[in-house]
Amino acid sequence: MNILFVGDIFGKPGREALLRWLPGFVDEHGVDFVIANGENSANGAGITSKIAERLLAGGVDVITTGNHIWRQREVFTFLATDERIVRPANYPPGAPGRGLTVRPAADGSEVAVINLAGELYLNSGMSPFRIVDRLVEEAQQLAETIVVDLHAEATSEKVAMGHYLDGRVTAVLGTHTHVQTSDARVLPGGTAYMTDVGMTGPLDSVIGVRTDIILQRFLTELPQQFEVGDGPVRLDAALIASSGGRATAIEALEFVL
Repeated sequence: MNILFVGDIFGKPGREALLRWLPGFVDEHGVDFVIANGENSANGAGITSKIAERLLAGGVDVITTGNHIWRQREVFTFLATDERIVRPANYPPGAPGRGLTVRPAADGSEVAVINLAGELYLNSGMSPFRIVDRLVEEAQQLAETIVVDLHAEATSEKVAMGHYLDGRVTAVLGTHTHVQTSDARVLPGGTAYMTDVGMTGPLDSVIGVRTDIILQRFLTELPQQFEVGDGPVRLDAALIASSGGRATAIEALEFVL
């Protein structure tokens, strides 16, 4: 099975570039399942149901999210009713949505996707390590292939999770920092790992936001109204090959579109 995981989609430039690029890449590389982190797809702050539906119609099988998921209240009902989008499972009980979903792949098999948020610096309210065992055990009853998106700030937390789940899931992929790391590898137990997949958004920006705005913020220490950058888009992703639920290869991808 070939699984494509697309790094944090940032604003209209990111989502438009992804939707143009995705069908051709899927066909050329025989991709069976597409996961994309969409938590910044609505002008850099959250996601709306309309945007989610467009991404899903454009070839994304499951949308993961992160710490900005509550920024657009309109999406709450969609989170609660559509199984193709997940939010961090370690957010408080009663919050809209789910942190685990299982969806069919193009080859007919099932893929489980788990979404978690880091505790260090993101203050998620509960360490992902306190809940992940139960989620993995549940996922193992439903699917052979299991992919975990750990949306976290601290690299140490992500690296630790990769080793903790090695051999129990197909892949552990980090999101949130918008900067792709160079450590994609298959761990000894057969789990594909990458500390951060990166961002799908404006290349000439500061992690998606117009560069001049961020520079003014740092130079003056005054609040600034963020605006999504423009120009060419950098699309970061990871392509994972797996067999029997174990990863056989992982490749970091970077395109300028």
